[in-house]
Amino acid sequence: MNILQALFFPPEQPGGVSSMVPYVLERFQRQGWEMELFSLPKRIRGKGTEDVAFTTFDWRQYAGSPVVDKYIQTYKDYVWWTKLRLRKTYDLIHAHHPIAALVMKQLYPQTPVIMTVHSSYERELILNGKIAEGGPEQAFLTSIYGELEAKVDQLLTVSHSFKQYIADYVQDPERIGVIPNGFDEKRFRPSPHENAVPQLISVCRLVPAKGLDTLLRACAELKERGRPFVLHLIGDGDSRPELEQLAVQLNIYEETIFYGYMLHPEEFMPFFDVFVLPSRAESFGSVFAEAALCWLALVGTNVGGIAEQIENGVNGLLVPVDDAHALSLALEKLILDPAYRYHLARAAGEKAKKTYSLNRVIRQLKAVYEGYRK
Repeated sequence: MNILQALFFPPEQPGGVSSMVPYVLERFQRQGWEMELFSLPKRIRGKGTEDVAFTTFDWRQYAGSPVVDKYIQTYKDYVWWTKLRLRKTYDLIHAHHPIAALVMKQLYPQTPVIMTVHSSYERELILNGKIAEGGPEQAFLTSIYGELEAKVDQLLTVSHSFKQYIADYVQDPERIGVIPNGFDEKRFRPSPHENAVPQLISVCRLVPAKGLDTLLRACAELKERGRPFVLHLIGDGDSRPELEQLAVQLNIYEETIFYGYMLHPEEFMPFFDVFVLPSRAESFGSVFAEAALCWLALVGTNVGGIAEQIENGVNGLLVPVDDAHALSLALEKLILDPAYRYHLARAAGEKAKKTYSLNRVIRQLKAVYEGYRK
């Protein structure tokens, strides 16, 4: 079979789609499958001019919103770039973004298109304060799920909780398949070590949705109780200035290191002790599986895909969203008890290897792809 993996922007950022699809492609190619990757370069802006029309709703009722207008222009750009660059046909297209899926089905109407919904753009925008809940932008973006259901041949997503979320916006949610993200174990090299001071690490975009303000407040409580730690924050984003200022105000700036963006944080992670990310929402939370494969103890919030990865007290600790005190107590428990920390880390690593291995993803995708073999 000749299969196209259609991404949105190039896989340059760590986490999620970027940390999986290129490895999936490489593994399939090594097994003799004909497969290639396609994406829209970030330099392509404002090139597309063709009209956009959806069959399940009229997007023009939302025109005038900067978010909606940018989405539609990006759709037009994806059409322009696809027509310019793709000259061959495919037996199957697997898209990893709604724009990629809808454009591919528009330009290749006779080709089966599978779509994996990896995340919720509207929830991210709401949590990051970019759009209002219940506003026209949310209505537009959630209508896209119904358009996908009507157009593509098969919908997949990455967690059961996210499938439940999408269910409110489609006609037949039972047709949505679930294939969690998978990771190549060879990328992760756990390193036995002893840190005199417990080292906490978080890897994410620095935006409100990730709850890092809650993490800083929890760490301030740890310091007030005399618990030693160093907090390492890998990533960048709009919230960095505010977070740095908050660390100063909370008197934990000396204990907190802001690294900025890092291409391969998994090479850095094995030398830490605890991975913590108090997200306010996560469709899957790939970085938790990556941290588990590095043998770090996990602390996360009881939401979405995080709660599917972590069984509280068995392979990590879960706390409520926006509860800095509960988060500080969970971190304190791991700081004070290295043996318990080690036990949770090993359990997390074993579950990640068993449940989120790249081999499992390849087997599941093969079964889906084979269903479309002519």
